[in-house]
Amino acid sequence: MRSENEGGNETIVSLTNMLRNLVKDRRGQPDIFLAGAVLALIILGILILASVSASLSEERFGNTYYFLNHQIVFGLIPGLILGFLAFRVRLDFFKKWAPALLLVNLVFLSMVFLPKIGSEAGGAARWVSFGLFSFQPSEFLKLTFILYLAAWLASRTSKTRGFSQTFIAFLLVVGIISLFLVLQPDISTLGVIVISAALMYFLAQTPLWHSILIILIGGGGLLALIKLAPYRLNRLLVFLNPEIDPMGIGYQIKQALITVGSGGLFGLGLGLSRQRYGFLPQSMSDSIFAIFAEETGFIGAAILILIFLLILWRGFRIAKRKEDKFSQLAALGLTVWVCLQGFTNLAAMIGILPLTGIPLPFVSYGGSALMSELIGMGILLNISRR
Repeated sequence: MRSENEGGNETIVSLTNMLRNLVKDRRGQPDIFLAGAVLALIILGILILASVSASLSEERFGNTYYFLNHQIVFGLIPGLILGFLAFRVRLDFFKKWAPALLLVNLVFLSMVFLPKIGSEAGGAARWVSFGLFSFQPSEFLKLTFILYLAAWLASRTSKTRGFSQTFIAFLLVVGIISLFLVLQPDISTLGVIVISAALMYFLAQTPLWHSILIILIGGGGLLALIKLAPYRLNRLLVFLNPEIDPMGIGYQIKQALITVGSGGLFGLGLGLSRQRYGFLPQSMSDSIFAIFAEETGFIGAAILILIFLLILWRGFRIAKRKEDKFSQLAALGLTVWVCLQGFTNLAAMIGILPLTGIPLPFVSYGGSALMSELIGMGILLNISRR
């Protein structure tokens, strides 16, 4: 008979081999251009957040770097660690566990409505708090839903692409997620998720009329949401006429345009923004690009836009080179998510789109958003080297 030590050693060896197989590296280098673009956004985000948050940190906490330190400790550092793990883990792990990850995310998403656990701010219940630690489940929902949808669509064969098995099932899942986000409410996140999901559904070679029907249903849902909340209609009215009520509903877009225009060609210099001193609402989150443009000018803003275009190009190139359906759809979804959110934020700050409340990826203040984005880019870099 084997001794207990021998049995224990075999168990340890078995667990070690299983872990080694999970993170087993295959030959191939990640996309250097994509990695460089993400690194550049992280650096720019830290620099501009240090400038924007300094005065507010000093005013509220007596510490110039409170918000910056919070972003680094609760966003950047764990995001880099988890992003590296996502880069190393075998892709079939995400494909296999995508439904479970989404289910766990939905459980946390439902917890925002629970007393003492859910946390509310600005009239929206979007945070889950466990003592000193809190996070925003909807930010991770963008990631987990993209992985789930990529795995689900990749499993659809020619025999299982019927109307009820594909289209109705897609609408049902999106409908459940939409209900959670509307109740919070978090319509900006809902918009990013729905548009990303619709593009993934279309690119999965589903019938064209399915996508047309999704657009019509989405348009009807948007009209219903505008009718339910007057402030959404106000944002649309301000977009159509920026001069309307400049000291009321038009104040943010007016100040954003003034801030962007104040930067000129080369900007005022990092740390020299004037609009950050209480003039521009949401200067650390939704409106941070306006401060960035004020301090770095047209040149800095153009560089930031080019970085997002680089991510878009490399992400689509990675997807195009993949034969595996899951990798292809996941790469497309992750790329569309980050770039759609980035371009929407930029466009809203210069009056091309209505104000949406969407943060700028890797730059806006928010630990949950930064962590989910770094994990997403870690997975995309993982796909690029396979």
